[in-house]
Amino acid sequence: MNTRRDFFKSAAALGLLSATGAPLCAATENAAGPVSGSDDRKYWVSLVEKLAQPVLGNLAKRELKKTMPVEELPRTGREKYTHLEAFGRLLCGLAPWLAAEGLDELERQTQQRLLKLAQESLDAATDPASPDFMNFTDGGQPLVDAAFLAQGILRAPNVLWAPLDARVRTQVMAAFKSSRKIPTPDRNNWVLFAATIEAALLELGEPTIEERLEACVRKMLGWYVGDGAYGDGEFFHFDFYNSFVIHPMLLDVLATLQRHDARFQAVHAVVLERARRFAEIQERMIAPDGTFPLLGRSTAYRFGAFNLLAQIALQRALPENVAPAQVRCALTAVIRKMAEAPGTFDGKGWLQIGFCGHQLALAENYISTGSLYLCATGLLPLGLPPSDAFWSDPAARWTSQKVWAGEALPANHALTDVRTVEVPTLVRV
Repeated sequence: MNTRRDFFKSAAALGLLSATGAPLCAATENAAGPVSGSDDRKYWVSLVEKLAQPVLGNLAKRELKKTMPVEELPRTGREKYTHLEAFGRLLCGLAPWLAAEGLDELERQTQQRLLKLAQESLDAATDPASPDFMNFTDGGQPLVDAAFLAQGILRAPNVLWAPLDARVRTQVMAAFKSSRKIPTPDRNNWVLFAATIEAALLELGEPTIEERLEACVRKMLGWYVGDGAYGDGEFFHFDFYNSFVIHPMLLDVLATLQRHDARFQAVHAVVLERARRFAEIQERMIAPDGTFPLLGRSTAYRFGAFNLLAQIALQRALPENVAPAQVRCALTAVIRKMAEAPGTFDGKGWLQIGFCGHQLALAENYISTGSLYLCATGLLPLGLPPSDAFWSDPAARWTSQKVWAGEALPANHALTDVRTVEVPTLVRV
């Protein structure tokens, strides 16, 4: 029979074959041929709107606590944390896009509408008179999500800080400073939550505390284990926390510090080199069909697992052998597979616990509805304008697609970085 031969003839005529003769992955093609970066961007923006509207739309009206469901494991008591989780994590991922320029008119209208809701939500979340005033002090968890909120502001201060009136700025700073009631953690990645809040306060013109800023950065850097990876405390954990938290927060904290003191440039350069290597590893973890390994805890954060790869793409710092378009196509494949799985959203548009669909058994006792919005950090490259190569270059295969199609690729090698990194101390008066 000639069915297979006829298929490949037809595919070649449509331009669906690579130089190796293998058809492009379904994630980068449709019936008319390869999907463009413009189409990918439209899909990502549609997902932003789907994620953001329930959270920001209700919070701006001061009705988030009234309307948001709280899915959790029985008797875990996450109700007092989940709303700040949803807001802080969502804003952390959306912030670069809320500040993006060069958008077409339809995307710009969506952006400006959601930006207005985000600004109103900052007021609602930090106004002590608001029914949606959030918990920044009770328990340990608020330190985590105050940090994600602070990271969002650090990523887009021109739209999430500068336009706020004095009253709202005072409220936000008071909320961040109130989180200092939570003791400085020193045993795992939580050191970076304290450091990120302090970095935001530094950027916003407030005095900072060395124990919660430089000392926490030193602690985290002391746990470096090699080849771009850090231990989560004394030991390395085979999970996604190097991407969820460690690299992204180190990069943002040190970028802030070096803006205020040039002595931090050297340590930032080392941290960026390590992050680029870890991003390279992450791109190689994405299988040809857009799946990736289910490893470690917090898998319900879904494509937030690629927070770091997305951030390195946003910063235009991808390794030389990783093209922006291949990252776009790889991330789009992951995002589609997870976002479109039945049960990912409930009937009213809220995220439900799971990795690929609705899978409550995957939840840890700290997971609830709000936690899930960390997936928004996988969308960071929307902060790049549509004209950037990430979006404008033609569809491209990612590494696993190339190698499983038989393409000859150069060998991949570890980053042999064993340097001891010195972290200066800010001059405080």
